[in-house]
Amino acid sequence: MALHLVTDFDLRKDALPWLRAQRASWTGAGARGGCAGVLENNYESLRVLNVERNGNIIYTYKDDKGNVSFGLYDCQTRQNEHLYTFEKDLQVVSCSVNSERTLLAASLVQSTKEGRKNELQPGSKCLTLLVEICPVNNVKVLKAVDSYLWVQFLYPHVDSHPLPENHLLLISEEKYIEQFHIQVIQEGGNRVVAKNSGHLRKERVAEDFVWAQWDMSEQRLYYIDMKKSRTLLKCIQFCGDENFKLMFEAPLDISLSDSGFKLVNFGCGYPQDQEKLPKYLSLCIFTNRTGSLCVCYSPKFVSWEQITYSVFYFHKGYSKTFTAALGSVHSPVTKGITFLNLEYYIAVYLPGHFFHLLNIQHPDLICHSLFLTGSNDVISMLPHSPLQSLSGSLVLDWCSGKLYRVFLSQSCLLQFLWHPRPDWEKMAVLHCLLSCGRDPQFVESKIIQWISENISACYSFDPIQEFIIASSYWSIYPETSNMDTLLPYSSVLTWNTEIPGITLVTEEITLPLMKVHSFKSYWEKLNANLDYVKYSKTHLHYNNNMVRREWHSLISEEKTGKRRSKVYVRNILDNAVRVISNLEARNLVSEPRSTPLFQEEDNHQRLLVGLLDLICRILETSWRKHNLHPWVLHFNRRASAAEFAVFHIMTRILEATRSLFLPLPPGFHTLHTILGVHCLPLHNLLHYIDNGVLLLTETAVTRLMKDLDNTEKNEKLKFSIIVRLPPLIGQKICRLWDHPMSSNIISRNHVKQLLQNYKKQPQSSVIDKSSFSVEFLPLNYFIETLTDIESSNRALYGFEGHDNVDAKFVEEAALKHTTMLLGL
Repeated sequence: MALHLVTDFDLRKDALPWLRAQRASWTGAGARGGCAGVLENNYESLRVLNVERNGNIIYTYKDDKGNVSFGLYDCQTRQNEHLYTFEKDLQVVSCSVNSERTLLAASLVQSTKEGRKNELQPGSKCLTLLVEICPVNNVKVLKAVDSYLWVQFLYPHVDSHPLPENHLLLISEEKYIEQFHIQVIQEGGNRVVAKNSGHLRKERVAEDFVWAQWDMSEQRLYYIDMKKSRTLLKCIQFCGDENFKLMFEAPLDISLSDSGFKLVNFGCGYPQDQEKLPKYLSLCIFTNRTGSLCVCYSPKFVSWEQITYSVFYFHKGYSKTFTAALGSVHSPVTKGITFLNLEYYIAVYLPGHFFHLLNIQHPDLICHSLFLTGSNDVISMLPHSPLQSLSGSLVLDWCSGKLYRVFLSQSCLLQFLWHPRPDWEKMAVLHCLLSCGRDPQFVESKIIQWISENISACYSFDPIQEFIIASSYWSIYPETSNMDTLLPYSSVLTWNTEIPGITLVTEEITLPLMKVHSFKSYWEKLNANLDYVKYSKTHLHYNNNMVRREWHSLISEEKTGKRRSKVYVRNILDNAVRVISNLEARNLVSEPRSTPLFQEEDNHQRLLVGLLDLICRILETSWRKHNLHPWVLHFNRRASAAEFAVFHIMTRILEATRSLFLPLPPGFHTLHTILGVHCLPLHNLLHYIDNGVLLLTETAVTRLMKDLDNTEKNEKLKFSIIVRLPPLIGQKICRLWDHPMSSNIISRNHVKQLLQNYKKQPQSSVIDKSSFSVEFLPLNYFIETLTDIESSNRALYGFEGHDNVDAKFVEEAALKHTTMLLGL
């Protein structure tokens, strides 16, 4: 399935065997208390109560007399520990233990079994106790009231030494939250007791709220204040000492007036009626280290045909409300909607109906999020038990008592990519895979393999473009700070195609009002995101206009021989050398490269080197797949089907990189041109060259001139190529071809160069005919003029002809050309 659950803790496997062993040892010793009375028929009372910030898990169980006990599972040592036993038949609402395991707070209510006497104080419904457990000593009643209470110790971000004061949150069903400050002292060796336990200092943290969520990892309290007849979300950050700060306030456009009272992540209290879950709203808040702040909300069910849920992307400044059609009328809704935090994504699903993987980094376009509905295998394999996101990737299945770490399944997503699916699903899966961050080289190689074999499978986007941009984004994103908004994320900037089964409405929302002025860590990133939304009304997107202008300018300067700064250009080329060297070195570590790249200088591309490695790997995969060999570089052979396939892939790569203005590895154009000569008829080949698809490089044309003989067909090809070459390269190539045509071209260039600055001088009217091989006065006069110019240049400038090109050479070339034209 799309979600991969890794079990961190299983109550039945990690705690139950220890309890059985304890029962056997205590029974054999004839002792009572602790685990002594735990019997087989009471194991169903075993359930998880809380997960603390350090990962330790608190659970409860009962003996045959109904006495309630508390145990702790240490996630580091993977050992269990008995904490305390109340020798009364009570039901546990909430429990928490401090980081030093010296104090335990518990909230209990009367057992629901008939005939039980009231074990609590007269007139009270719920009893909240503070117990000294190192060793077991005093029990302090914190509250005895007629409403439910929940408790939670704060865990400061200082674990090096025990703190002299502990802080305990107490959350009341009467809609207030208090913080107790408990000073502890050490007596008689290792005995730890609460100081002045009869007069504990306390203060109000919040009041008049209807909903609250605890973030155990970051020690944050989110709650919704209904004081001013509007829904106002607030967040309190608890610090290492007793201080806490109100960080922000944000209005929420949701209705909570008739929703009752609800807490999220304050442990698992007494069993609730699971059948009523779908009738109640779901609301939770997710954050991640990039400064995102998402509020996920699903109102009460009003229809069994569709379900509505909203996500408030506060870090983006808008909300999206989705309406999803329920997948099957034969699969009734028996459980509530589930929201899971997957760092860069939020999973929203209803087992048997739909699965939605929401991209929270870039939620603008729906095609960057994966939505599945109906009878899809992914949906049928989703967890059916209600899962609760705790912090980060941790989720808890309260029913089974299992704690998981949830990830996106790379193997499932890779399989999904190969299936015949719509374009928007392929794009979403591509981004999901690249964002996973686990073994990116492996994932990229699998995606490259998919692209190589499905080069034309997508119609709404170019998979090569999308892969290059997305892979580059996710490879540098972790190292960038507050720059991700400026980085290119996708080749697709708009998406208007509807996705079956879901509709959405996007609305702007009021940004959170920050209540502090000094920010660190997460808060600094969130504040930067809010500033970006606030001050960038027209959201900035990366474009390559500046790079395009700079590159064209550099190429133009190179052609004209004018440089603005030698140091500037040298720095660029040195940078390119370093990039290419790194790529070559990295390739040698893995395995030798079979594609003939990096074997020549390519000054144009070296002026724009950057994302070469991905392109090299796409080519390498195609080359190996089609089993091409080095002899493909020779022109005197016919093209194979494999060469046609690789030529097609290279053409698609060229199209993708050209529109994005990305560099190509040195040697790409040479290889592409050689395959083009093999694969294309002459008129198609020339059409590709004239339209800039094939770029004639000196290396490719030199090889062509040497490999091909001078048959009529090859002469036509060679001449068509030569006349399309830039002048400087053309002059070099002509000297390699021993043919009247090349001699003619060389002669014309030589004459042009001589006559550029020629000024006519008085000459003798008598021509020495003995010095000419043919008595043809116009030619003789012309050659004599060239000879005089050559002599003058030689005397003045030491000028010599190039490669034995002089007036005599021009005369011979002219005669050969004339003879050829006359058919003699």
